[in-house]
Amino acid sequence: MAEEQSELDERIIIKDQHVKEIDLVNRDPKCINEDVVKVDFEDVIAEPVGTYSFDGVWKTSYTTFTVSKYWCYRLLSAVLGIPLAVVWGFLFALISFCHIWAVVPCIKSYLIEIQCVSRIYSLCIHTFCDPLFEALSKICSNIRVALRKEV
Repeated sequence: MAEEQSELDERIIIKDQHVKEIDLVNRDPKCINEDVVKVDFEDVIAEPVGTYSFDGVWKTSYTTFTVSKYWCYRLLSAVLGIPLAVVWGFLFALISFCHIWAVVPCIKSYLIEIQCVSRIYSLCIHTFCDPLFEALSKICSNIRVALRKEV
């Protein structure tokens, strides 16, 4: 009995990471579309003072704009949402695949190879440049500069 309970607990703990609860109320929890697509009637159509249309036309225009935007978005998302989700899923899977199987191994390989080159370069610098600059420093160490103001 205890074994079955621990096995059940283990199944609950090990959840499939592809199954995730989706928030149907807040569909932009990270606010990635905060400023981009918040377009209301007032953001697009405005009548300056002195050039007002009839109140009925203004109200009907507002309703028409709002309802048509709402239903066009719903229709487009119903028709194109799933195919575009497949395309974007494929694209990001391709990017992840390339990063995991090509980019990171190339960078690691480069870092391993450059470490060898770095040691050889460091050896050459210490062998040839250090004595040269040490000799130049001894030559220049006896140079004295005196500034005088002549009147």
